[in-house]
Amino acid sequence: MKLFSALLAAYLLGSVSFGYLAGKLLKGIDIRQFGSGNAGTTNIQRTLGTGPAVVVLVLDVGKGLAAVLLAKALGVGPIWQMLAGMAAVAGHNWPVFFGFRGGRGIATTIGVFIGLVPAVMLIAAIFGIITVALTRYVSLGSIVGALTVPFSMLLLRQPPAFAIPGTFMAIVAVWRHRDNIKRLLRGTEHKLGEKVNIKNEGK
Repeated sequence: MKLFSALLAAYLLGSVSFGYLAGKLLKGIDIRQFGSGNAGTTNIQRTLGTGPAVVVLVLDVGKGLAAVLLAKALGVGPIWQMLAGMAAVAGHNWPVFFGFRGGRGIATTIGVFIGLVPAVMLIAAIFGIITVALTRYVSLGSIVGALTVPFSMLLLRQPPAFAIPGTFMAIVAVWRHRDNIKRLLRGTEHKLGEKVNIKNEGK
């Protein structure tokens, strides 16, 4: 029962879409109808500005970290701590409160990795930030960062309880960026700093 409660609580926590709430509270819009159609930090920055994006980023990271800390507080083992983190990411990506349409899960995954495998998170962040700095494509930076995770897990000799679920989360993160990958290949992906005019654009 304790394990089920931890996973359910983590999923429900992840399902709180701060990006969606920011759009509604600040502009009265459904953020998923603008820009990339995503409720994540990057689309918030393009649509609502840098300030709201930073707040949403911190809160989304916090969801992943809180799910891990909750599992630890309940005294469950490492595999269940990682599964609680995965549940939070699943909630972010497919939120029960918002029609199962959420974000890409990168920020929440960052929170999970900070709580469980910070060294792996540091390596992923370094590669991701360098990629964004060189290309100005946040999506590409997220993809590159995710792709480093399996290799970092192996390099740092992380236990299977972290390495296997962590690798799966990385694969899901790349898969969630499949539309971004198509736009990158077509040369139509938005770059960091580009803005969305909510008066003229909507779906």
